[in-house]
Order: sequence, then structure tokens, then C-alpha cells
Amino acid sequence: MALDSVALAAIWLTFKLASVTTLVLLLIGTPIAWWLARTTSRMKGPIGAVVALPLVLPPTVLGFYLLVAMGPNGFIGQFTQSLGLGTLPFTFAGLVVGSVFYSLPFVVQPLQNAFEAIGERPLEAAATLRAGPWDTFFSVVLPLARPGFITASILGFAHTVGEFGVVLMIGGNIPGQTRVVSVQIYDHVEAMEYAQAHWLAGGMLLFSFLVLLVLYGSRLKQGWRG
Repeated sequence: MALDSVALAAIWLTFKLASVTTLVLLLIGTPIAWWLARTTSRMKGPIGAVVALPLVLPPTVLGFYLLVAMGPNGFIGQFTQSLGLGTLPFTFAGLVVGSVFYSLPFVVQPLQNAFEAIGERPLEAAATLRAGPWDTFFSVVLPLARPGFITASILGFAHTVGEFGVVLMIGGNIPGQTRVVSVQIYDHVEAMEYAQAHWLAGGMLLFSFLVLLVLYGSRLKQGWRG
């Protein structure tokens, strides 16, 4: 049995969501991770805890509060309406916002660990060569933290692909707009269409295995090089 157009649309939307979310996470997660790795502020603990909240918070709880915040009476919803953008729930943009919050620790924590592993010596060496902060970051920090960026990208992408509770709360189940693979599988199971569910679930299982295989393979290579 081949995948139908509805399933293919859900797969395309899922990978589009994961790609956009991963890009956004790298853009906003990098400065957060750098700050957490370098700061001695008392706020490091509370901010680190907020970043890590999705690791322990039920997805439906996070989805509910994001839905309220992005709704017409929420502070995000009022802001987007003032810009003439309407509200974000039940839109692709809303899914991206929810996914960014949900997958944030899976990007920030690997980057933070990579930044902390660099240590002070490379930064001090760059300073003695009169390199500025931006030059040091792009010429020294980014190359040394490359394994962390690879891990963060893989984990952020894979975690977004596997979302269910958050995307269902925020996006609902609109074909071609917010219906991702996990929601499509749920629909098939509810309709007792187990053959279709097996195709999608099996594909997700294979994808997850390959992601972990690539991730652990890259770590083994790094260990051998070290």
C-alpha cells in the first residue's frame, strides 16, 4: 500500500516545520547558550530552568499556555493583532512558535555544553592577537563548537518531527496547513485505519533510528579523533 496525497502532504508539512523551527532555534538558541555558558549572573539558574522546562512539562500544558498567550486576549495575540497579522493559533506560523518553545532545550543545551568545553585558553589566545568579540566568536568559537552545532541541529529537527501534543493544541488538525505526521497517525488510529497508520508510524520509527544512528556515529568519530 502506497502513501496517499493526504499522508504525503502531512510528511511535507512536518519536514517543512522541522526545517524552519531548527533554523529559528539556531538563531535564537546560540546567543542564549553562549550567555549561559559564559555568565556568572545569579539569573543563570532561573533562565536555565526556564529553557529546560519543556523537558519535564507535559506538552499539552505548554501547548495550552501558548494557545492562551497567542489567542486574541493573550499578550502575544494582542501584539500580532496590533501589527495586522491576526492571531497565530491554527496557522503554520503558530506551529513554528510552539515548536521553538517545545524544542528549545534540545538545541540550547548541546550548544551550551559545546561552548563550555572550549574553555578560556582559545579565547585568551584570540584576545592576545587583538581579535574583537565578534571575530573571536566566528573565527574561534564556532569552529571549535561545530560538533555541538551538529548535535543541536539533529536533535532540534528530530524532536520537532516527533511533536504531537503541542502542535495539536496550537494548530489543531487542518489538512495542508497544520496537520503534521503525528496528528495524521492519530487520525488513522481513531478511524481504525491501521494499515495507513502502520505506514506512517513505521516511517517515523525508521527516521528516528537513522537520526540516532547518525548522532551516535558522529560522536564515535569525534571520540576516535580525540
